[in-house]
Amino acid sequence: MRILIANDDGIYSPGLRALADVARRFGQVRIVAPDVEQSSMGHAITHSRPLMIRPTSIGDHEAFRVNGTPADCVTVGVAEWGKVDAVLSGINLGANLGNSVWHSGTLAAAKQAPLLGLRGIALSTPVKGDQPDFGALVPWVVRVLELLLVKDGPQLVNVNFPAEPRGIRWTRQSVRHYDGKVVPGQDPRGRPHFWITTVALEAPEEGTDRWAVEQGWVSLTPLRLDLTDEEALARARREASD
Repeated sequence: MRILIANDDGIYSPGLRALADVARRFGQVRIVAPDVEQSSMGHAITHSRPLMIRPTSIGDHEAFRVNGTPADCVTVGVAEWGKVDAVLSGINLGANLGNSVWHSGTLAAAKQAPLLGLRGIALSTPVKGDQPDFGALVPWVVRVLELLLVKDGPQLVNVNFPAEPRGIRWTRQSVRHYDGKVVPGQDPRGRPHFWITTVALEAPEEGTDRWAVEQGWVSLTPLRLDLTDEEALARARREASD
């Protein structure tokens, strides 16, 4: 099996190295990641300038950095390497739960995989202190990849590890309403600037990804690229035929 590793935290992220170390148990690994942090870039792609790919030293892994987005890295990496069986993205420094699926660069790298006909798996964990204890997470990453890197596994899965896992749960995406806050301030020169923050208005529902991680479970959420609201589409078609 040939496994491409990407992320949005950048080529020198400790989570990237930890994931690559585990993934090599399952096949041949190549790292292709952004040269700088690209968090919350979503599924942006670069079309207005050429991209450069350069070899980089990441332990004894075959690794390359790209001056582009997470989705760029997967596209370029797959094109350069040839036959790829799966794309793993992460391990992200910070959870990617619920609505963060929309803007997460980690998820974007994984989502690019099925667009190319490949399997994509995004892996994330919350940060407490300087960085997560990746050593403690390794057995759980192994168990997750054993579940997902199988012939008939889901094509796109969002995985989130709590700091201290107690088991694994299949979940659905948490969708909550948020109170978007724009916090004004000033830079050292007195120019106005703004921080954008969000505060959830409801508690997570049982069975969702956010609920699972808060309860100490590793959350596995199968996703799809088709965003069609099937119920609304069916209703609109019925009304149009009346």
